[in-house]
Amino acid sequence: MLVNLTIENWMSFRDVATLSMVATKEQQHGERVRRMPKYRIRILPVAVLFGGNASGKTNLLKALSFIRRFVVEGTEPGSLIPVHPYRLSDSVKKPSKFSITILVGETMYELSFTVSTEQVLEEKLVRISSATERVLYHRTGPDGGAGGATIVFDGSLPEQELLKSAARETRDNQLFLTSAVSQKVTAFLPIYEWFRRSLRMISPDTRFGAYELFYERECPPPSTVHDLLAKLDTGIIRLERKGVPEKDVPLPKDQLNELQSKLRPGMVARVPSSGIRDRLLICKWGSSLVTTRLVAFRLDESGAECAFDLALESDGTLQLVDLVPAFADLTENRFGRVYVIDDLDRNLHSLTTRYLVEMYLAACSSSTCSQLIFATHDLMLMDQKLFRRDEMWITERDRLGASTLVSFAKYGDGIRFDKDVQKSYLQGRLGGIPRIRRYSRVPESKGAVGAVREG
Repeated sequence: MLVNLTIENWMSFRDVATLSMVATKEQQHGERVRRMPKYRIRILPVAVLFGGNASGKTNLLKALSFIRRFVVEGTEPGSLIPVHPYRLSDSVKKPSKFSITILVGETMYELSFTVSTEQVLEEKLVRISSATERVLYHRTGPDGGAGGATIVFDGSLPEQELLKSAARETRDNQLFLTSAVSQKVTAFLPIYEWFRRSLRMISPDTRFGAYELFYERECPPPSTVHDLLAKLDTGIIRLERKGVPEKDVPLPKDQLNELQSKLRPGMVARVPSSGIRDRLLICKWGSSLVTTRLVAFRLDESGAECAFDLALESDGTLQLVDLVPAFADLTENRFGRVYVIDDLDRNLHSLTTRYLVEMYLAACSSSTCSQLIFATHDLMLMDQKLFRRDEMWITERDRLGASTLVSFAKYGDGIRFDKDVQKSYLQGRLGGIPRIRRYSRVPESKGAVGAVREG
């Protein structure tokens, strides 16, 4: 589970911003909040981000995506770190900072690092117990990280010689965590696997995150997915993978050979040139690459099944095809995944979006270990019948272009549990609404015909 995320100097977030999944003392909807007696905290199952366009919602979620990629995929030798500092001040010359606290099994860890586009300036992994915090390793560089980095390890860690060897092999532009796991250090593998398997990103530019579930042994049963598609009135009775001949795969031979060498057995890769509306994936089974396309089936007038290419479906149906496996997985709560979804309501009817959210929340309990974090513009979801105050967040951009992140819990008793927060939000009392310039027509006079002025 995600416990906390803190970022600084990332995209539109110039200053420190923290998304906390730790519950406040609020009691509303308390039956669905996971209790952690060991740490004397409760962890929320959901966080929803509201705010105007370009207020920072997507940028916050992109920070999670960056952390995941940086941990799981790392960087190539000599390549730049894909970090994006705030550009509207001298912060563009400063490093970016990230800190993420996660729950792996029953143990809490905090991974923090400071990076420029060229190198990792500092990196630390801390194991948090109920009473103490133990620094498992701390990586620093002299003179603020200007080369010659050193890593200090906790003496209780096994494989000390292997750790030192991994430290020597760690490049300036990669995390030690990533390097150590690639060099068979097992001590940090559970943390690495949390980022690889438990943290799932779904956004308009990474639409295949949920679709990949169809390839995994741990995926929701097809019957669960198909039943949910039927309930959502898509007209689709089932989805099926169909093989694609190698000659029809829109990739040159050299790229296929590169995938052959990079993919490990069981790994899945999207075919990037297949188009946003298609569902082409390449999976490595044994030593062979297998390409498949997702196909939808509907019933024709005679009641017989009829196959449909998903490229012919509406944007809303494609969004549901992405989301349904994720929500089925969340609802079953078997593997404790954290789904991060940008623009959840994109191309969806408000009732459909609310149904998905209500379905997940109804399945949550005090033992739930899955989480849903999403951004939305659908104000029908800004409802205390659905969410606690500490589960709702506002992003706002100031007049200098810097984003801030504020929880509704900040307003305390100013937002009663029965208050219409949607009305207060639209009236601008909670911030996070767009500052729209309104225009009116100038009354016609001599020499002026329908001029427009700012009102």
